[in-house]
Amino acid sequence: METFKSWMKDWKYPTSLLCIYGFFSTVKPLEPFLIPYLTGPDKNLTMEQVTNQVFPVWTYSYLVVLVPVFLLTDWLRYKPVMVFQCSALFATTAMLLWLHGVLEMQVVQFTYGVVTSCDIAYFTYLYSMVELKHYLKATSYCRTAQLLGYTIGSVLGQVLVSFELLSYYYILVFTMVLTSMAWITTILLPMPNTSMFFHQMKEASRETDGIDEEQVGSDKPLEPEGTDIAVEKGTVTNKDVQSNDQSSSEKHLDAVQVDGSGKQKKELEESNDTSSGKGSKTGGCGEVLLRLWRDFLQCFSSRTLLYWSAWWALATCGYNQTVNYVQSLWEHVEPSNNFTVYNGGVEAISNLFGAAAAYGIGFSSADWSRWGEMALGALSALEGGALFAMVFSGNIWVCYCGYIIFKSLYMLLITIAMFQIAAGLNMERYALVFGANTFCALVFQTILTSVVVDSRGLGLDIVTQFTIYGAYFSVIALVFFVRGLYTTIRRRHVMETPRDELEGTCNAEKDTEIINGTKL
Repeated sequence: METFKSWMKDWKYPTSLLCIYGFFSTVKPLEPFLIPYLTGPDKNLTMEQVTNQVFPVWTYSYLVVLVPVFLLTDWLRYKPVMVFQCSALFATTAMLLWLHGVLEMQVVQFTYGVVTSCDIAYFTYLYSMVELKHYLKATSYCRTAQLLGYTIGSVLGQVLVSFELLSYYYILVFTMVLTSMAWITTILLPMPNTSMFFHQMKEASRETDGIDEEQVGSDKPLEPEGTDIAVEKGTVTNKDVQSNDQSSSEKHLDAVQVDGSGKQKKELEESNDTSSGKGSKTGGCGEVLLRLWRDFLQCFSSRTLLYWSAWWALATCGYNQTVNYVQSLWEHVEPSNNFTVYNGGVEAISNLFGAAAAYGIGFSSADWSRWGEMALGALSALEGGALFAMVFSGNIWVCYCGYIIFKSLYMLLITIAMFQIAAGLNMERYALVFGANTFCALVFQTILTSVVVDSRGLGLDIVTQFTIYGAYFSVIALVFFVRGLYTTIRRRHVMETPRDELEGTCNAEKDTEIINGTKL
């Protein structure tokens, strides 16, 4: 019993539950066959209706509800939003099962946009419950669980469709059962004590009051407990504390001054003033929004984080467009009524490779802060090349292989980006940055959808769309590869310059010693 209780207090307990939730919520056997289902006898929609009228609604709804959901996620402290997400996913599957017509399918896409907007609660909950030193492994585990869920769902869907074991109707019923299991898992998740904005001030004031009481009632200096000392939610580690031999209050102040994320003494004073001024209150909505804006400016004042976030937003935009409309391209290259489709198998392989890449990153020792930008550029170029191969080959098997390469590379890079951003941030701000990146990606995606895809815009055919997506990733690759090359050369020059100066100083000193020590 004691072992179980200690395990529940460890970071592995919430991570394990999140992995279970991520697995069951992503097992969707029908998803690889959504286009054949909607254009088949079950719904009787045309390809033009699905591509240019139904699917764009998801992008628009995702953008509209993302900001309100983000604020609710913080206010409700993550877990209730995850419970709501499962409920909305269950409702989406039910409507997809029983509703018909273009308008009804647009409602389904709107509801699914609400579901995907709640994804931000998944990893923000994780980082609120896990210490900084476990970020990389926890991120890789949860990302792997999600990808394994997609893989199992795709394999299961391919088997059920190929061998005609279940109809599309009963596959959706089975999906609803799996969603119910994910919903039960969310109930078991522990509730975080704090959040980024709405519940931060109350906890900070309590901690401040507790410190003052201990100092008044005891002459002992404060000593850190555990492996990490918490200043503003755990951003200062023992390494920072051990580097100072000053008194307790001086340690607390100096640790903030030398923190790796660049926070200054001024930030500590502002947070103390805020918490002490408000007492046990959490502050009004206007005050929270003002604090959100200030923290937003502070987070994105880091140039390195800004580059990683820019790639996140741009690449996620292109990835979402590709994944949303790739089945339309497959249907164009090889119609499903003339060919036994293997969409489920392809999705399974791509998710399996992506899961392996995400899991392997957790054990990588590469210095991504040094080589990350060049990796973003080089691998984004491969993504663009895979999209061009899918478009110009005209062969369904080349399309399948190109999609596997594209998706696996994206899963690899987004896992690295998430870790780099989370590791460089205070725990109070990761949800803000994740939400801002997702919002920017949706803004780009909305512009791209309204101009390229929507029937009220250009309404381009699927081949032209994917040609644009390939060029889009090529531009991303060029920008980040050039940026990474410049950063590497500049860093090497900065490292070599002090060495040359030091060698010159040493040589000058030796010459002086020789001159002074020589007897004429």
